[in-house]
Amino acid sequence: MNADVTGIDGVWRFTPRVFADNRGSFLEWFRSDELFRCLGYQPDIVQANCSVSRRGVVRGVHFTDVPPGQAKYVACVRGAILDVVVDIRVGSPTYGQWEAARLDDDDRVALFITEGLGHAYLALTDAATVMYLCSAPYAPAREHGVHPLDPEIGIDWPDPGQLILSDRDAAAPALEQARREGLLPGYAAVQAYRAGLRRQDGERLVQG
Repeated sequence: MNADVTGIDGVWRFTPRVFADNRGSFLEWFRSDELFRCLGYQPDIVQANCSVSRRGVVRGVHFTDVPPGQAKYVACVRGAILDVVVDIRVGSPTYGQWEAARLDDDDRVALFITEGLGHAYLALTDAATVMYLCSAPYAPAREHGVHPLDPEIGIDWPDPGQLILSDRDAAAPALEQARREGLLPGYAAVQAYRAGLRRQDGERLVQG
């Protein structure tokens, strides 16, 4: 499995080796040791989600309060999606910027997205099935969103006139409105939280 950094701090792309023969294929879609090598700590995995979407559905842009935030390890196990990460951390060098990656059932690329970042994806096929591992359980009171069509962010969605949004996502505030309302995490606070996770893991290793 190869791990690559992206243009947004806190996001890694994992590309597994896929072994295929006349029976089908096999791959390791998650490796905790590879994740530890990138992060310097081992995130908790407390919840596994599965989402199935029809073509044109957009889910997000979603984020959670930090702490504790919610890191995600995301893979598309059937069909294809355009997975998008938005840097919503106030004070970040890449604040307001976004990156996109195609995740599908061919290359089997996965993304790890750390706490404090905005996440969304577009289903490029019918029955696009997304599996993601989460570092914290779903907590509605800590969940927020920004509008996926906010022109300030400017995500380059394919066929933007055909996108299907939930009522919640369609009513989400623009990035600037969310900043004014104090909903967005601060870059310094997120970095401090991640540093604390590294310290805790180091202490556990020493004690163990």
